Amino acid sequence: MLSVFTIQKGNTPSMNTDNIFGIHVAAVKARGERAEILARNMANADTPGYKARDIDFNELLASKRSAYSNLRTTQTGHIKLDGHSATVSELKYRVPLQDSVDGNSVDMQTERAEFMRNALMYQTSLQFLNGRISGLMTAIRGE
Repeated sequence: MLSVFTIQKGNTPSMNTDNIFGIHVAAVKARGERAEILARNMANADTPGYKARDIDFNELLASKRSAYSNLRTTQTGHIKLDGHSATVSELKYRVPLQDSVDGNSVDMQTERAEFMRNALMYQTSLQFLNGRISGLMTAIRGE
């Protein structure tokens, strides 16, 4: 069983948040970044030539998940994970459903729907993290 606490210099125990919260911290950050991108798209809906952008959230989360794999270096001969896993936070262009005369590819219905879906998923991740924190607080208080 993995310990949630690690002993660092000075014998002060500190929590390892990767073991406690897992991928959900990265998911909240990515959802926040995606909300900004979608809001930028909606703000530029009337800008001629503006191309709607987005991130592939599933691809981004998959790259983050690989960083949270169960690989541990327990001996000096083990290959270390050097932390530069392929982050896929590159923005991609959204393919418009219908071309516009001024070259703008923002479809407000699509952007609103994606924004609301992203907001729901953001709230879900926050509720999960809140539940984990509440559970930890209960354990710390000994209830």
